Amino acid sequence: MEEQFVWVTTRRLRPGTLEDFERAWRPDPYPKGLRRAFAYWSEDGQEITGVSFWDSREACDSWRTSEPEAQRRAAMAPYVAEEREGFYRGRELAVPQR
Repeated sequence: MEEQFVWVTTRRLRPGTLEDFERAWRPDPYPKGLRRAFAYWSEDGQEITGVSFWDSREACDSWRTSEPEAQRRAAMAPYVAEEREGFYRGRELAVPQR
């Protein structure tokens, strides 16, 4: 199975800010080397986890240190109470067919 490069960020949001956060979250321009991205949020709308798949660690690192990413983070900052993030390598798990 193909190895994948994944960046995961979990943010605890200030109450009532999910819609504003989602507007600030969208990258512009979209990063080079980004293959796919997903967002998952808690039922109360106060925690959101972003999972992004990259061509390589270098592609992810290049985006993470770019000026557009710094601007995006500054735009999100008023809505974020806490943030945890990390880079991972992994593979899809084979799930038996039923």
